[in-house]
Amino acid sequence: MMSNARCWRLRLAVLAIATISLTGCATGGSYGGSLEACPPIVEYSRELQAQAAEELALLPEGSAIAEMLADYAVMREQARACRST
Repeated sequence: MMSNARCWRLRLAVLAIATISLTGCATGGSYGGSLEACPPIVEYSRELQAQAAEELALLPEGSAIAEMLADYAVMREQARACRST
């Protein structure tokens, strides 16, 4: 019976070389939630927020704009959470 240890060593060597080569392709650092990776958060005045709420209330039920604003609110919360870590 022939040993397949040589075959496994070759596969491990190829895997190690591929892993090392791929890590060299990284162009950015690992930020880990630092401020550099967080998007900016635009601050709105209370007056502008009130005006937006009034305008939003005038939109028809199921408006695409209302749905997009809901998504934007989620993204703002995620940006706030990113900055607090």
